[in-house]
Amino acid sequence: MPSNDARILLQAAVPTAAAGAIAAVISGVVVGGKGAVGAIVAAVITILFMGIGLYVLQRTAKSLPHLFQAMGLMLYAAQILLLFIFLAAFKNTTLFHPRAFAFTLVGTTLVWIAAQTRAHMKAKILYVEPDSSTDAKAEKSGHSS
Repeated sequence: MPSNDARILLQAAVPTAAAGAIAAVISGVVVGGKGAVGAIVAAVITILFMGIGLYVLQRTAKSLPHLFQAMGLMLYAAQILLLFIFLAAFKNTTLFHPRAFAFTLVGTTLVWIAAQTRAHMKAKILYVEPDSSTDAKAEKSGHSS
C-alpha cells in the first residue's frame, strides 16, 4: 500500500478506535460489561469493514480507474448488506448488549467517514503523474525505453 493510502487509513482508523474506546467506557458505565463488549465489537467491525473497503477502493483506483466509482458504490452497498447480515445473526445474542453495539456502530462509522474525508482533503495526491525528465526527452526524440 503506497504511503498516501496507508496514511489515510491510519488517519481514519485512529480516531475511530478512540471513539470506540470512549463508547466502550460509556457503555460499560451505563449498561455494564456486556455494553462495553458490544461497543468494542462494534468498533472492531467498523475498522475492519471500512479499512478493507478503503483498501479495495485504492487497489481498484490503481488497477482499474474506469471502474472506481461503480466499485465504490458496489462496495458500500455490500458493506451495508454485510452489516445487516451481522446484525440479523446476532440479533438475540447474549454475548453483548445490542443497543450499545448499534449506537457504537453508527457513531464509529460516522467518525470513520469524517476522519477519512478530512484525511483526503489534507492529502496532497497528484491527479496526474508527472513524467520524469528522461522519459520526456526520450518521447520528444522518438525513442522509448
